[in-house]
Amino acid sequence: MKARFARSAARLFRSRRASALGLLLTLIASGSAAAQQGTPEQRRACTPDVYRLCAGEIPNARAITACLRRQKASLSPACAAVFVQ
Repeated sequence: MKARFARSAARLFRSRRASALGLLLTLIASGSAAAQQGTPEQRRACTPDVYRLCAGEIPNARAITACLRRQKASLSPACAAVFVQ
């Protein structure tokens, strides 16, 4: 019973984390208050950097955005291009 609960809890946590990450990447890609949706390519470009540089900030989208901006020099070229847009 405990193992079943642990698997369910882990699935729920991963789902929430993925949702928060998707929201974050959409906010990052927007670049304005209009909050345009980021493309799947833009989200794919920054996902590894979020896990590598800012994993401790997940699921707080504002904190992740601030973290990525602080880590601008360490971003992959693909993710850095998302911030330039």
